[in-house]
Parts: sequence; C-alpha cells; structure tokens
Amino acid sequence: MRTLLIGLAVLIASTAFSQSVLDGVYVKEHIPTKKLIQYTHLREADVMWEKRIWRVIDLREKINFPLYYPLKPLTDRMSLFDVMRFWMLKGELTVYQALNLNAKDLNEADFGADQFLFPLNQSSPTYMQEVQNLMLNDVNQSTTAYQVSDGMGGLMDSLDAAGNPVYPPADTVWVESKDIIAWELKEDWFFDKQRSVMDVRIIGIAPLTYAMDPATKTITGTRTLFWLYFPELRYILQNHFVYNRLNDAQRMSFDDLFWKRMFTSYIKKESNIYDRRIVDYTAGVDALLESEKIKEGMQDFEHDVWDL
Repeated sequence: MRTLLIGLAVLIASTAFSQSVLDGVYVKEHIPTKKLIQYTHLREADVMWEKRIWRVIDLREKINFPLYYPLKPLTDRMSLFDVMRFWMLKGELTVYQALNLNAKDLNEADFGADQFLFPLNQSSPTYMQEVQNLMLNDVNQSTTAYQVSDGMGGLMDSLDAAGNPVYPPADTVWVESKDIIAWELKEDWFFDKQRSVMDVRIIGIAPLTYAMDPATKTITGTRTLFWLYFPELRYILQNHFVYNRLNDAQRMSFDDLFWKRMFTSYIKKESNIYDRRIVDYTAGVDALLESEKIKEGMQDFEHDVWDL
C-alpha cells in the first residue's frame, strides 16, 4: 500500500512538473493572441484604377523558404500547407474546388476555378471525404473516403455512408508539405485616390503540386489542389509563426509576411480581353520578360498618376 502511494505521488509530481516546463525563457503571447488588422475601408468611388493579377510564388526560391519549411510540424511553427490542412480538416475554412467536376467538357473543367464558384458544402455528410480527396497524391486518385493525418501528428477518420470509418490502402500517397512546389495568388492592384496610394489586396490562394502520369510516372505539368478565399484565411494565418532568419524574438505571422510582401514571385496572367495566360502566347525567357513588363507597367502608372 505504501509503495502504491509513493508511486502515485511520484506520478502526480512528475505530471505537474511536465506541465510547468516552459520550452524557452518567456511565454510567447504576441502572435498566438494577435488580433487581425483590418483592411482600410475602400469605396468604389475612391478607386480610380485597378488591375487583376495572378502570380506564382516559387518555393524553390530561398526567400520563399519560410512558406515551405518545416516539412514536419513543430511545436512552435508549421509550414503554410500544414496550417491550411489542419484548419481545413477542422472545418474552419471554406474550401473551393480547383476543377468543376460536373463539367461535361474537359476544356471547361477549370472555368471559374479561381472565382470561388465550387465550394465544398460543409453541412454535407461527405464533406470530410471530399476535403481528403483533394489531398490525394496525383498518382493515386480516388473517390473513396480515407483516414488522413490532421497535420498535428494525429489521424482523423472518414466515414462511409453507413457511418463506419474507412481506412486507406497501404499504397495510398497523400500530398504533404514537401510536395508543394508553389503557391498561386489572385490579387487586385488599385490606386486609392482618397489616400493617394497604390495598394494591393490578395483575393485567393492555391497550392500547386506536380501533375504525374500514373502509367509512366512522368511529370506532365502542375496541378492546383484547391482554392481558399484569402480574407477568410487571414483569421487563421495571423496566429501562426513564420521563421525569422535573423532573430527568433522577432518572429512574425503568415499574415504579416503577405501584408509586407516578403516573398518573390512572377506574374502568370493579367486581366485581358482574351482571358489568356502569358504562357498561351509566349514561352521561356520571353514569358519572364513579359512578366517583368507587366510589373514595370504598373510601376510606371503609379509614378505617372500624379500627372493625370
């Protein structure tokens, strides 16, 4: 009896001690409790010029590494994809399909994909199944519900029509952080005459992976997994840390990173009468030059606007 009491006392003491351990020298409260900084109110009458831009953030660029790493979630930070996946599976984000699965013509399958026309219904009993299917690797496409990682080291069950959990086959491959090669942004640039500034608002964001031919196992291009509405996503990104190369005491949030434009990217498309991308009429070095030409055009407008 005495031995049992001593054992319980040691267990309680060790539990209390482990709960009081602080992994650091102070409690980091700024980012986890940060409130969202709202955009400045904007009226239609104040916008004298506007241009819609689609751009790609290439994660192979060193300055974009904070969006890609760590490949596995840590106690204090996660990659951008892991943050999204965790809250998507919690049902806290509205997920928009990158393809219209009901389209009769494959050429129309991607029509309106970045216009948020195909949201997944969160009240549907198959919602979790549909979210999980969006994160199946291109090699193993399936419409079956599976058990999937919740991004925090645990598993979340997917249920079939009878309410029974369905588990993946052994060869199922999930899209992970290491598989994300780029992020696509849809944004609006505009000149606000009320404040006399050129400003930008990100409208949507989408992760890109390699598309692979299941038969030949060769890469055929890129694939957009899904779209998220960025103003809604900001409420999540504001409370997740981004690594600071120079000072661990001055880490910012993902929302701060996008607000301060601390990434490098190239333009893939601007609003145009043909609704075509840059690669539809040029390629290679010429495509990069065209991207830079669009950037310079917007900068020139900002400089010349004072003469209008």
